[in-house]
Amino acid sequence: MGAPTVRLRRLAAELRQLRKLAELTREQVNEQTGINVATLYRIETARVRPQARTLTSLLDVYRVAEPKRSELRTLLKQSATRGWLHTFPSDLPERYASYIEFESEAREVLNYECLFIPGLLQTERYARAAISGGDPGLAREEVENRVEARMRRQAALTKAEPLRLWAIMDEAAVRRVVGGHEVMREQLDHLLRIAELPTVQVQMVPFDAGAHPGMTGSFVVMTFGEAAGPDIVYVDSQAGDLFLEEEADIARYNLVFTHLRAGALSPSASASLIAAVAEDLRPG
Repeated sequence: MGAPTVRLRRLAAELRQLRKLAELTREQVNEQTGINVATLYRIETARVRPQARTLTSLLDVYRVAEPKRSELRTLLKQSATRGWLHTFPSDLPERYASYIEFESEAREVLNYECLFIPGLLQTERYARAAISGGDPGLAREEVENRVEARMRRQAALTKAEPLRLWAIMDEAAVRRVVGGHEVMREQLDHLLRIAELPTVQVQMVPFDAGAHPGMTGSFVVMTFGEAAGPDIVYVDSQAGDLFLEEEADIARYNLVFTHLRAGALSPSASASLIAAVAEDLRPG
């Protein structure tokens, strides 16, 4: 099926909750509807999109009345609508594809990065150097596919209703010279320009801030409109990518981001730090 849309994810969560409220196991739902237990599991985890008649059967068993019934039918129709990724000519890793689908429908992204410039703020040359350097085993074609996808993602910042981005970086992210001095200087200049957008906030956590809660790793919190469902936390690590949806996890990462925001330099002071680092990279 490919990466789930945000609305399919919300529909799955709604159906899980309705079954629990009805105090039914998947086996009991199977007995009353004939829907295979494995199929029901896949529906409830957004791995498949239910057919309209399947949804109707589930709503009947769960005794769902209007207007909730119509709301979920509408959600099913909307769940088939995909973003630009479905026309992307090359395959991307499943988790990355899911991330892109979620990001394309998010209203706001809170992004903390330890070592890299956030993907939404990267230049093409920096992205190419970061992707190839971060995963030396990638073939050149795979690197270029990911660079292209990263560049297309950035349209979210300038669309009619732009994505709101709050990016916080450790100072290491701008100090580490990725791709050489020229590429890094170009990247920092770009970062300063894009930080001037009214919907983009950029803050730096300086080295002299000492230990801080972001030192355990980078993460992203994505928030959506009411119609698209609850927030998602995305954590990227060497052990694998994780999507966290439990309220406790979301609250924990929001709290970490709040602490980072309070301990970081102001946006204007952050811009001064970035400009100073860029100046050090200029020849002569």
